[in-house]
Amino acid sequence: MSVDARAATPSATSPAPAVHAAAAAAGDPTRGPGTVPARPRAVRRVALFAGLGAALLVLAVVAAGTGQLHVPPAEVLGSVLHRLGLDVGPLPAHAHGEAALWTVRFPRVAMAVLVGAALATGGAVMQGVFGNPLAEPGVVGVSSGAAVGACLVIVTGWTFAGSWTVALLAFAGGLVATLVVYATAREAGRTEVVTLVLTGVAVNAVGGAAVAFLTFLGDTQAREQIVFWQLGSLNGTRWAYVAVVAPLVVAGLVAAVVLARRLDLLALGERPARHLGVDVERLRLVVVVVVAVLTAAAVAFCGVIAFVGLVVPHVVRMVVGPGHRVLVPASALGGATLLLGADLVARTAVPYADLPIGMLTALVGGPFFFWLIRRTRRAAGGWA
Repeated sequence: MSVDARAATPSATSPAPAVHAAAAAAGDPTRGPGTVPARPRAVRRVALFAGLGAALLVLAVVAAGTGQLHVPPAEVLGSVLHRLGLDVGPLPAHAHGEAALWTVRFPRVAMAVLVGAALATGGAVMQGVFGNPLAEPGVVGVSSGAAVGACLVIVTGWTFAGSWTVALLAFAGGLVATLVVYATAREAGRTEVVTLVLTGVAVNAVGGAAVAFLTFLGDTQAREQIVFWQLGSLNGTRWAYVAVVAPLVVAGLVAAVVLARRLDLLALGERPARHLGVDVERLRLVVVVVVAVLTAAAVAFCGVIAFVGLVVPHVVRMVVGPGHRVLVPASALGGATLLLGADLVARTAVPYADLPIGMLTALVGGPFFFWLIRRTRRAAGGWA
């Protein structure tokens, strides 16, 4: 029998086709026909993580030292090392350099890293569970739902949960929006791309109307805060805010990594995933909650920052493939790098001004979204 015939003929000792496909979806280069050889894919993964990690560290040092009060990179590193108990490197020469770094700059850098990682991870897992490339917390209305909850706290002044009140209401709003999108877009056991996007448009419209109504009800200070907050900004970040956001983001990232293997199996289709032991409905509900937690963390103090969760997972997927065990952590690292870079541009593009970071991400993500819609429609042969 020829090699081709033996490859095409299943045997009792060969893995089932579904397992091969699962391995291919999970990014296992040793399983499944037509997969990329192990060494090139492994090299690309190592290069991606190394490149993103180095870029993130460099951007963090540069961003911390850049501003009206300039601190050289050597002094930034020296300040960090001295805080760690290592008497290495110079301290900031300016009298207020140390205070500027640890009171203003480092909290903002930390918030940019956390929010970028949360948005990109939310986009990656949402695309995986909905099974289409257009899903993203901002596109399908999850961010709008979280925005309504946060604006409600701004207008009413509620403090029943202390500093966690904004995050708690943002989580509730994002969870409701996600459940509405999921229930509406799902039909006959599958999620339709067009229905998903149209539902997102509707949820965004309702969320925008609710925010506008809350803006009307609020006083002058609340209105200014809502308008500024809707544009998306990391300005005014403090360590107290980071302390609220960090546990939510870490919990969401850990949950997304734990769910990665089941998301790979779900990519085979619901029936094969069930045969492989995945409780599909429970998985979808868990992912809904995880995305709501990540979105609430991102929206609570920084406002609406769109398209990070759409752009980053696609770029990462082009480099390392669709396996979520690599895609999720790489997307988190890529999102942190992207948002930190965008925040640096927002602070430095116009002298003595702080541009809305949501505007910058939309300028990049909007054209990318147009291209993605055309690409998806062409691949599907039209949506008629």
